[in-house]
Amino acid sequence: MTPEELLTTTRTVRRRLDLNRHVPLDLVKHCIQVAMQAPSGSNTQRWHWLVVTDADRRAALGEIYRRACHEYLESPQAAAKLFADDPVRAAVQQRVGASIEYLADRMGEVPVLVVPCLETSSPELPPGNQAGLWASLLPAVWSYMLAARSVTLGTAWTTLHLKYEREAAEVLGLPPNVHQAALIPTAFYTGDTFKPAARQPLDEVLHLDRW
Repeated sequence: MTPEELLTTTRTVRRRLDLNRHVPLDLVKHCIQVAMQAPSGSNTQRWHWLVVTDADRRAALGEIYRRACHEYLESPQAAAKLFADDPVRAAVQQRVGASIEYLADRMGEVPVLVVPCLETSSPELPPGNQAGLWASLLPAVWSYMLAARSVTLGTAWTTLHLKYEREAAEVLGLPPNVHQAALIPTAFYTGDTFKPAARQPLDEVLHLDRW
C-alpha cells in the first residue's frame, strides 16, 4: 500500500473481526514497536502497552465494555440517534450504531485486546495542558492501528469502558499512576475491501487565517 492508501483505508473494524483466528503475539509486538516511533512530548516516552490475550481477562474487560456500551447506546448521544433530520447521514449513523452494538456483545471474544496507557508522576492527572499530556500517547495509538492494518490486522478505537476505568484497572493490575487511553480490539479481518469513508467537504471545515 502507498502511504495515502494506508491512511485513507485504515477503518474501524467491528463486524469483520475474525474472532476465531489466532493472532501471533510477535505480530502485535511488531505493531507496537512501530507505534513507538510516534512523537512523545519532551521525549518522555511514558507510554505503556498492555496486550491482553488471557481468556478470563479478555472476558472481564469485555463485560465492562459491554455494560458501558449498552448504557451509551440508550443515551441521546448514541451514534444511531445522531443527525436524525438528515436521511442520508441518519442511515449511516444507524449502521454505525448496529456495528457498535455488535462489537459490544463480542469484545471479550476478540483474540487480542490492546490497552495503551500513560504513566504520570502521581495518581492524579496534572492540571493544565491535557492536550499536550495525551499528545504523548494518542499519536502512537493511531500509529499502532496503521501498523496493524499494514499487516492485515483490523482494529477499532474504543473508549467507552473508561466509564468504569477503575474496574478495568483492577482487571489489568494497573498502578494508580497509570492511566488508560483506549481499548483496541485487534484481530485478523474477514474480507479485503476497505475504502475511504465519506467525510464532510473540505470547504465546510477549512478556515484560513481565522474562523
